[in-house]
Amino acid sequence: MLLVFGLTAVFRTVSEGTFHCPHCGGDRAYRRRAGRRWFTFFFVPLVPLWRLGQAAECRTCRRRFPVSALRTPTAQQMAAALPAGMRAAATLVLRADDPSDGTARARAVETVLGYGEPVYGDADMEADLGLRPEFLEREVAQAGSHLAVEAKEWFLAQAVRIGLADGPLGDRERRILHRIAELLGMSRAYALGVIVTTEGAAR
Repeated sequence: MLLVFGLTAVFRTVSEGTFHCPHCGGDRAYRRRAGRRWFTFFFVPLVPLWRLGQAAECRTCRRRFPVSALRTPTAQQMAAALPAGMRAAATLVLRADDPSDGTARARAVETVLGYGEPVYGDADMEADLGLRPEFLEREVAQAGSHLAVEAKEWFLAQAVRIGLADGPLGDRERRILHRIAELLGMSRAYALGVIVTTEGAAR
C-alpha cells in the first residue's frame, strides 16, 4: 500500500560566516540552519508544523553543532583581539601617570609590537590617548575573554612593566593595574601577587 501522507524535516540556511569548528579544529566556513517539520502529501511538503531549532553546520566536515559553538572565537578574532587589548592596557597605564614620559612610551611601543600589532608608534599612541576609557576597557576585557589563566598573568605583568619603566608605581598606576586585572577576569588577590612579583623582579 502506498503511503501518500507523511512527515519530513526541512532545513534552510538563515546565515553564514566563519567559526572555529570543534571537529576540524580550525577556522571554517559555516552555515546556520533552521529546521522545521512539515506535513507532506506525495512527498511534497505542504503544511509547516513545529520548529526543530537551529544548528551550525561546518561546510568542510558537514557536521552540525549547537549554535553556542559560534561563540568560540576564531583564530583570526583572537589574533586581532590580543594586540588591541594590550594597546588599550598600555594606554590606560600611560594615562595613570605622565603620558609624555619617553621611557614609559618606549616600553609601551615595544610591548604592543610584541603582542602582534604590525605598526605602532608615537602618532598611534597619541591617537589612543584621546580615546574614551570605556572603549579602552572593552578592548582589554575582549582580550581577556580569549586568554588562559597563565596568559592573563603575563598580560598583566607586561602592563606593570610599562608602569615601572619610569620608576616605582604610583597610587593611580596601581589602581588602573587592578582595574586591568579585573577586566581580564583575575581576582584582586591574584592580581596583587602578579604586581608585587613583577615589581620585585624589576628591582
